[in-house]
Amino acid sequence: MPYELYPFLMFGVAIAILLMGYPVAFSLSGTAILFAFFGVQMGVFDISFFGAYPERIFGVMRNQTLIAIPLFIFMGVMLERAKISEELLETMGVLFGKVRGGLGISVCIVGALLAASTGIVGATVVTMGLISLPSMLRFNYSHSLAAGIVAASGTLGQIIPPSIILIILGDVISSAHQQAQLAMGNFSPTSVSVGDLFVGALLPGLVLVSLYILYIAIVAFLKPEVAPALPEDVLNSVTGHKLFIKVIKVLIPPILLITGVLGSILAGLATPTEAASVGCVGGILLTAFKGKLTLKIMREVMITTTHVNCMVFVILLGSRMFSLVFRGFEGDVAVHELLTSLPGGVASAFLVVMLIMFVMGFFLDFFEITFVVVPIVGPILLMMGLDPIWLGVMIAINLQTSFLTPPFGFALFYLRGVAPDTVTTMEIYRGVIPFIFLQLLMLIILWFWPALATWLPGVVYGT
Repeated sequence: MPYELYPFLMFGVAIAILLMGYPVAFSLSGTAILFAFFGVQMGVFDISFFGAYPERIFGVMRNQTLIAIPLFIFMGVMLERAKISEELLETMGVLFGKVRGGLGISVCIVGALLAASTGIVGATVVTMGLISLPSMLRFNYSHSLAAGIVAASGTLGQIIPPSIILIILGDVISSAHQQAQLAMGNFSPTSVSVGDLFVGALLPGLVLVSLYILYIAIVAFLKPEVAPALPEDVLNSVTGHKLFIKVIKVLIPPILLITGVLGSILAGLATPTEAASVGCVGGILLTAFKGKLTLKIMREVMITTTHVNCMVFVILLGSRMFSLVFRGFEGDVAVHELLTSLPGGVASAFLVVMLIMFVMGFFLDFFEITFVVVPIVGPILLMMGLDPIWLGVMIAINLQTSFLTPPFGFALFYLRGVAPDTVTTMEIYRGVIPFIFLQLLMLIILWFWPALATWLPGVVYGT
């Protein structure tokens, strides 16, 4: 077998093993060790490459940015245990209930708030599916429209900061940017931080939520029967002074928490890690304010946080082993030659990478794609002149679209698992299709107007 095919074969074997259902971290590291051993026997791999692995692990351990991951996970799980989403949906539903499609608009807004607090697609989709989907069905919403709203709102954690997904992507993009600058002979490269990606993703995220809301409003106007207003008896259950007090108690505290966390980053008062620690304290205080803080809740939050955090970092360590062996076979050189030889230059290379990531999003979670694929293709695309913040935002929205696309989208599987039996799988598929087109429209807008992602970081950080 030609030496140049080894890295591509290695990548294919890793994907095949993952599709067989084996744990991601062990599939990546196991494939790497297997190919390294085979390469040594064939005389095409230098075993000394493994000497760099301990340093890579140590690099993960001393990475200050990654400390924000368990902190944001803790904040999100704490808010989930406090039943914030249920109270938010109920209150927002009453506020917008007089408007056709008002409940659906409320679900989008609540989904955006949950996305900003958790940033985990599965958790948000499941939470929204259990709470908001039955509510919309009870008030005679179309099954397909209700399912589409829930699935699309649940994936907003991909793009709305602050979220652990953007933290991980920002850290990987930052490393790729430095590699690209050094490869081009710039030994004093400009830095790209997670905060830059947070700020860059803010406007596209808000525009995307606005597109969702605009679509729901148009559908409700054209077809009132698929998204009716709430009945008068529901609207009259909480009015006047009681409604005002409920809004103050339910809506303001989580908005203040999220605004405080994100605002401290935007204002340059805190790094994402520091802001995440403030978010943890705020989450605990908010849960106590709701009267839900108990030792049992704290224990459940700590256990869940530990489980998710371990999953993320074990995948990270496995991916470090995979990328090390991949580069040992000069896979990065092969990928670079492949992308740079495509007709059409940087546009073709970018579209090919986005298409590959989109397809991989059917089978792999965001963490695997970010840890394995982005470190390989990121430096190459950045060397071709793409803006790192713009590239990070495009990747996040691209994968968000992939997670919504039938028949393999992760969000669809999560929603199918919690949706009532009265909602069929085909209704879920039909419901998400308009939102997929809205996602593609967002990608097109960013393609022709990259300043939507790059303008605000320049204003905030003066870059």
